[in-house]
Amino acid sequence: MSCVIEINDIEQLDAYRLTWKSLLLKTRGASFFHSLEWLEVYWRHFGEGQKLRVLIIQSDGETIGIVPLTVRTEKSKVGSLRTLTYPLADWGTFFGPLGPDVRGTLQVAMQYIRRTTRDWDVIALRWVNNEHRDHRRTEMSMKAAGFQAHRVAMKGVGMIDLREGWDTYWSSRTSKWRNNVRRNERRANECGKISFVRHRPEGSAFGDDDPRWDLYDAIVEIAASSWQHNSTNGTTVSSEEIRAYLRDAHQVAAKAGALDMSLLLVDDQPIAFTYNYHYAGCVQGLRMGTDAERAFEGAGTVLMRHMLEDGAERGDQIYDTGAGSLECKMRWLSHIETQYRYMHYPVAVLRTQVIRAKRWLGQRTAASA
Repeated sequence: MSCVIEINDIEQLDAYRLTWKSLLLKTRGASFFHSLEWLEVYWRHFGEGQKLRVLIIQSDGETIGIVPLTVRTEKSKVGSLRTLTYPLADWGTFFGPLGPDVRGTLQVAMQYIRRTTRDWDVIALRWVNNEHRDHRRTEMSMKAAGFQAHRVAMKGVGMIDLREGWDTYWSSRTSKWRNNVRRNERRANECGKISFVRHRPEGSAFGDDDPRWDLYDAIVEIAASSWQHNSTNGTTVSSEEIRAYLRDAHQVAAKAGALDMSLLLVDDQPIAFTYNYHYAGCVQGLRMGTDAERAFEGAGTVLMRHMLEDGAERGDQIYDTGAGSLECKMRWLSHIETQYRYMHYPVAVLRTQVIRAKRWLGQRTAASA
């Protein structure tokens, strides 16, 4: 017999910390963003105005899955809508329930959502990896609970496959690209003494959780001098809107053993960086940048080569380069995976039916073009 415990207060989740960690280990395709530690940091900085709805799924007294959800108000062409969704908020690329039984966990959760008071206008289960991990489980779970499940593609996510080792991966790149990387490396050596620094602490459980604030501050300084600093979306490492959140997440990631930073230096001066999280052999690329004034042309390419080769030697399996901007990543990529969102528009909410009709019409028009 299954039952659901709903938690709306982030502090009450502390009682489930050990259970959460246990289920995280059993979650296929999990990342640092599935951890309770990350959710706590995210909620502390961005939870205002949202309603937390974490569903603890139990069977015969044992917790078999956890579904972290939030209700947040989002703007649309027909006005503001209360949206029931995952709390990832585009920080990572893929998300879903915790636990080994995705379909069973999500189906019980959706049935619970169906019979409880509706505090949302639309369901949008985003960041689903349908092709490689979910395999339509989200769609089937929603439909089994009586919800429509309109699947919409979001963005492509570039993946670099290192499972066969560095030599196999590198030989899979075109000779033209390999030669281009070598030219950039020769250019680098002409600029001064080149060094590569990577910091990946094992975590507090191993007595190794130094956040290396000196390296982090160097990354922020590089980001502030790059072209990305002028971005208006407030998502760069140096952006004031998210700086406090990123610093808190940085420290938590170091304690969790999920932090990964790489820097390229010329004559001991940092000129390029990649900032990532990692979990279970998968590296999640968050941000990267080069110093607009001090970096030589191709510095980011040289750093990428060093980072990937070093990662392969460490046993990294997959490097997730993040969603979008595929054109500039294409020469590195092994394949592309797609983010999907599954939508449900309740009949009782007229505004959502207008959105549904527009999207249906748009899809029909695109299909007939």
